[in-house]
Amino acid sequence: MHTNVVIIGAGPAGLMLSHLLSQNGIDSIILEKRSRKEIEETVRAGVLEQGTVDLLKETGVGTRIEHEGFEHEGIYLQFGQKRERIDFPSLTGGKKVVVYPQHEVLKDLLKARIEDGAAIHFEVNEVKTHAIHSNKPYVTYTPVKGASEETITCDYIAGCDGFHGPCRETVTESDCSEYEKLYDYGWLGVLAETEVASDELVYANHENGFALLSTRTPTLQRFYLQVDRKDDINLWSDDRIWTELKKRSDIGDGKELKDGPIVSKNIVSMRSYVCETMRKGNLFLAGDAAHIVPPTGAKALNLAISDIQILAEGLKERYHNGSENLLDRYEEIALQRIWKAQRFSSFMTTLLHTDVKKTKFERKIQESEFHYLVSSEAAKRSLAENYTGLPIEWGRALAPQYS
Repeated sequence: MHTNVVIIGAGPAGLMLSHLLSQNGIDSIILEKRSRKEIEETVRAGVLEQGTVDLLKETGVGTRIEHEGFEHEGIYLQFGQKRERIDFPSLTGGKKVVVYPQHEVLKDLLKARIEDGAAIHFEVNEVKTHAIHSNKPYVTYTPVKGASEETITCDYIAGCDGFHGPCRETVTESDCSEYEKLYDYGWLGVLAETEVASDELVYANHENGFALLSTRTPTLQRFYLQVDRKDDINLWSDDRIWTELKKRSDIGDGKELKDGPIVSKNIVSMRSYVCETMRKGNLFLAGDAAHIVPPTGAKALNLAISDIQILAEGLKERYHNGSENLLDRYEEIALQRIWKAQRFSSFMTTLLHTDVKKTKFERKIQESEFHYLVSSEAAKRSLAENYTGLPIEWGRALAPQYS
């Protein structure tokens, strides 16, 4: 088999790349280790930046987002019992965000790609990249366990297979620039059958730890609690979870968070990570294969999509005009946005989480940071601009047009 681009991974980055390439007449084949069912049923939250929403709509995969997504014009920040709202449109010239789960985005992209006849190979094993420094790279894999190895030759390989995938390992096994921070705390995520707790997301800093009130549907809500990264989920009974959620989100107005059946709960650790070597030969990294952000800034999915916008435009220029100028600048353009998103995610994480290692002085500085943020128009504008999404800085390249 031969194709223009082999895409390893059918997550947001891989599916969006296949979608954009197809719209520009560029062939691709996707290799994915999971089944379609597993991809669509792996529940993950999602806050979509204005630019991500616009791209999905402009390229024909935004119909359900328009009808089923929750459009939010702001967020609430809370420190202790003081809660303040950040209004996005007034601070950003009209930008908003949409709360729409990542697995629903994947359903939309998968449906579009399959209806378009895309070549997607699910449940593959032993994926390996070869000859990435040549002009004839290729990928080998086995379609099912015990089957004979198959080979796909190509011009380029897109590593969209996440932090633990073979593509990042290929890039990092020799000289590369990596940066990482591990956090002492994690998030206990809860999906609960109850009424909407707030019209917009609530980010709360409490002496017991951070809490986030989010929504999924009018009757299904998503909540998060800061816990120790090594905490045991079995130690968190439903009663204990509700007690902490109510305590950490209380603002002294007499209104209590309504509890209900908890349908799922899990603990995830948190890390910040960047692999600045996003290209090695004709292998490109995108999405979680190149960077991980703590979830506080709601950037992971959005960064994956912006990586792909840049990469897809570079491939379009290569196949339509014979120029690799934009491909050669992929790292440069992508990393500008990645590091700004890392900065913002780090800022939000530091602002909102309780760190037992902090001195009383540092805790007062954290409190002062919050009060400055909610009282300063300039500080609120900076937060709103970052939360709703900074633009891609194309520099010498022209921004692509999708409509």
